[in-house]
Amino acid sequence: MADRSRTQRLLMLSAAAALVCGGALPSAPAFSAPTTAYAGAVTAAPAEEWVKTTDPPSGITAELPGKAQVRKVSIPTAGGGTVEGRSYGLEVPEGAIGFTVHDIPGDQLSLDEAIQGLIGKYKEFGGAPLVSTDVRKRTVDGRRVIDARLSTVEHDQRLVGWVRVIADDDHLVQALTLGPESGEKTLKKMHERFVDSIHIP
Repeated sequence: MADRSRTQRLLMLSAAAALVCGGALPSAPAFSAPTTAYAGAVTAAPAEEWVKTTDPPSGITAELPGKAQVRKVSIPTAGGGTVEGRSYGLEVPEGAIGFTVHDIPGDQLSLDEAIQGLIGKYKEFGGAPLVSTDVRKRTVDGRRVIDARLSTVEHDQRLVGWVRVIADDDHLVQALTLGPESGEKTLKKMHERFVDSIHIP
């Protein structure tokens, strides 16, 4: 159960971490904001049963290896407003995988801040220090993208993963995969297929 809680926590943090830096949100933990689950419990999916997952408000789609748990997130901003978002994630035998769509223009936060926000909030919410390496910035389909490899050690188990943040005109999208290092090769292939499937209209 401990491994499940760690991977689920990182997926949940992705729903807010990119916004909790650079003054975009107050410094209080972002998950004091209300979140509403509007799907069933997390589904542990067999490998290769990939499902096209759509974020209805934005039309953004991605393929995931199973049916995702979906959470609505409404996060208060420092200016008194709110930023809406939806997080889609699930457990797989190798770990956890998912993506989050934030209803905020991608140019309101630098991609470096998005990565550092994720790392900072993971630690703030009780995780061991999370390290990002192999950070790469590029343009994919005309949009700014940052990719990074993630790693940490918790309870003598090494976890590895990858994150991609995509800046769109109307949204900020995070795609995240995490699991035990023992399954790193499988996780990496899964993440690559996952991010390659992301489509932003």
